[in-house]
Amino acid sequence: MNIPENNSVSNITRFNGFDELYDQNRPQPPLLVADLLVNYLQKRPKLVLDVGCGTGLSTMIWSGKAADIIGIDANYDMLGRARIKLEQQPVSGISFQHGYSNELPADSATVDVVTCSQSFHWMEPVSTLQEVQRVLRAGGIFAAYDCDWPPVLNWQLEREYEHLIDLSERLLEQYGDPEQRAVKRDKSTHLQTLQNSGHFRFVREIVFQHTEPCSAERYTGLLLSQGGIQAALKLGAPAAHLESEIGVLKAMADDFFRGGMINVLFGYRMRLGIK
Repeated sequence: MNIPENNSVSNITRFNGFDELYDQNRPQPPLLVADLLVNYLQKRPKLVLDVGCGTGLSTMIWSGKAADIIGIDANYDMLGRARIKLEQQPVSGISFQHGYSNELPADSATVDVVTCSQSFHWMEPVSTLQEVQRVLRAGGIFAAYDCDWPPVLNWQLEREYEHLIDLSERLLEQYGDPEQRAVKRDKSTHLQTLQNSGHFRFVREIVFQHTEPCSAERYTGLLLSQGGIQAALKLGAPAAHLESEIGVLKAMADDFFRGGMINVLFGYRMRLGIK
């Protein structure tokens, strides 16, 4: 795979093969995200780039709020799912392109808003923010936002969810190929990274929340949509214990939801910078 410098093949291929599962279970960011950023911009955006858009969940919230919105992703599976959805239900002004965070398909000083939803921690931050600075207009906004895992619901389920994430990481550390290991940066450093870049006149963190209905199947699906879980399951025999433990979570979820739907709470953290 030929990719630009400062991009990781392992980070890109980590999300191969489970685009449908990801799209069916991951939360769609609340419309509040677009409303907040439009308010900070103080005008209707002409061009929004949603970088690391995945299956387009975060791109679609801009429908009707900007003239043109381009979802950009380096993973062909994720991007393909986004394009399929757009073909099935066209949305005016939205398109998807293959690309990289440090080689954006936009001319200099032409973009009003650049967003990274659940994705900035997979990107090399220095070259990415240099490219963001290039494409943003004066007064333009960069916003990296993520939700906390697991969603807020029940402490026993959350404890088991966290245990499985830790187990998958230990398995990858012990049995995974070090040369193919993805590099995941600490999200808690995003605000400092924006400040240290020198590209923004104002930075801040915004915390908000959103609820979505959830079933037992979806709760388990949320876990399975995690890249670390999928990477560990691909290890084969060493993942047998993980598969067994996932069965425990599924049984716990079935018992808790009892065939019904319950609203779960997703906490979000946005770090933004104004050029």
